[in-house]
Amino acid sequence: MHILLRSAHIIDAQSPLNGLVRDVLIENGLIRQIAEAIYAPHGCQIVEFDNLHVSPGWFDLRVSAGDPGLEHKETLTSACRAALAGGFTDMAVLPNTQPVIDSKDTLGYVQRMADGQPVAVHPIAAITKGAKGTDFADMIDLHHAGAIAFSDGDHPLQSADLLLKTLQYLGPMGALLMNRPEETGLTRFGQMHEGVQSTLLGLKGMPAMAEEIMIERDLRLLAYVSDRSSLPLLHFSCLSSGKSVELIRAAKERGMPVSCDVAAHQLAYDDTALAQFDTNLKVNPPFRSRADVAALWAGLADGTIDAIVSDHSPQDDESKQIEFDQAEFGMIGLETAFSVAATHNPGLPLSQLVSALTTRPRHILRLPALTVAEGQPATLTLFDPAAEWTFAKTASRSKNSPFLGQTLTGKVLGTLRAGHLYSV
Repeated sequence: MHILLRSAHIIDAQSPLNGLVRDVLIENGLIRQIAEAIYAPHGCQIVEFDNLHVSPGWFDLRVSAGDPGLEHKETLTSACRAALAGGFTDMAVLPNTQPVIDSKDTLGYVQRMADGQPVAVHPIAAITKGAKGTDFADMIDLHHAGAIAFSDGDHPLQSADLLLKTLQYLGPMGALLMNRPEETGLTRFGQMHEGVQSTLLGLKGMPAMAEEIMIERDLRLLAYVSDRSSLPLLHFSCLSSGKSVELIRAAKERGMPVSCDVAAHQLAYDDTALAQFDTNLKVNPPFRSRADVAALWAGLADGTIDAIVSDHSPQDDESKQIEFDQAEFGMIGLETAFSVAATHNPGLPLSQLVSALTTRPRHILRLPALTVAEGQPATLTLFDPAAEWTFAKTASRSKNSPFLGQTLTGKVLGTLRAGHLYSV
């Protein structure tokens, strides 16, 4: 089967063709030819848009899929549909299901459910049994069974001893530990960022210090076991504080094997957005100050922050359409991650923004690099970075997004994966 992309702007910082406009011919799932003008073979499917852009397929490092056990909030099928609408060809799913992905049986269930989906699903396995932070799961078996990384997901590792032993355990296997940094003793009963706005609203705050202390601790433990590998051994998920960016920047300058990401919505909002008590804006980590948002963008610009994630956290109406202090944390984000970042982009080059969704996530997870080049797999995302669109309806089973009804910039047009063209 032939597919021809006409006059596509190539966005791929790893490619000498980055920024050029070329025709791209795909045959049986491979990029066969890239040229200024390509004759369409007989029966070829032609893809043509006024402002077509193409990049390596986007990869989301942090998705709560709910399946198994929480299908009333999300299933793998609905999550994959949402991911496809958001331009993702791959997504890594957190282990916080019921049961938790802490055994080969549950891991195998997720892998079987992922067969035939339009998006490749990469399960993250739990570090501890039940993600309870006490007894270790059998990480060797899970690693050999196909776990892409290890994390307790929504439950930050509180025990320094557990984190240290996990680093020592995973290092020889060449596996990755992912941890969302939060000292939960400092955030218990917290509702939003601790600051002037939380005082004005009368809500208990969650200090940025809770994130920063955990990062300082984890970096000290990483330095204790680190062999300065070129691949990250420890990955921090969902940074929200400017001080956190500074800490990781300094660690990278020392050559430590560390990486990190930021949720797209953290690049769009600060804590003043909660003035109307919209529970769809209640997330963890919380939105912090405008200075923190600027620091996050600066971290993306200088490469301190490696990736942008959706932090897709579906919640049903019963968990969100209630009083603010009773509502669950989280928002859905698979369909809007790129557009939210593009809409609020203060001037980051498009190729750099796209790299945070493509090249760098794959490097973090030790997956083969993808590039827009002849002979390479045609795992691609098609988009128009200038097009405006309204997020009117979601493919997710949950509706907890503050962006529903909003007009955003940067529209996904479709994806290519495993020889299939998926239109959005």
